[in-house]
Amino acid sequence: MIRLPVRVLPHGAGLPLPAYQTAGAAGMDLVAAVEAPTTIAPGARALVPTGLAIALPEGYEAQVRPRSGLAARHGVTVLNAPGTIDADYRGEVQVILVNHGEEPFVVSRGDRIAQLVVAPVTRAAPVVVEDLDETDRGAGGFGSTGRS
Repeated sequence: MIRLPVRVLPHGAGLPLPAYQTAGAAGMDLVAAVEAPTTIAPGARALVPTGLAIALPEGYEAQVRPRSGLAARHGVTVLNAPGTIDADYRGEVQVILVNHGEEPFVVSRGDRIAQLVVAPVTRAAPVVVEDLDETDRGAGGFGSTGRS
């Protein structure tokens, strides 16, 4: 387990820190640090503060991912999923929520709105080549591998 320094911003005071809800959970829940309930209309999006800033160790990233329950029950998800937080970012963690549902969705202070998954990062060095190795798929794009 790695150490994740967390700075609680003034509007995040009193809210729980990101936490794993079960022993086998991959993501920690993030909660909303809104001052007042915020309504997201169907088809609309909102930038929701968490009241937290983090200091990831070098070689790691944090991914902001949707919560499956919000998506299944309300059609609310993270718009840029997964959102990436780089190791050198020190600003507030915020979540872009979008309402794909048919009803307005209200975000209240302390609501669990997303998951935070911390993962190692592998860096790559692009190298220009004349040809790429052949594969069975080749250049087949979206849907090229079939439905089953």
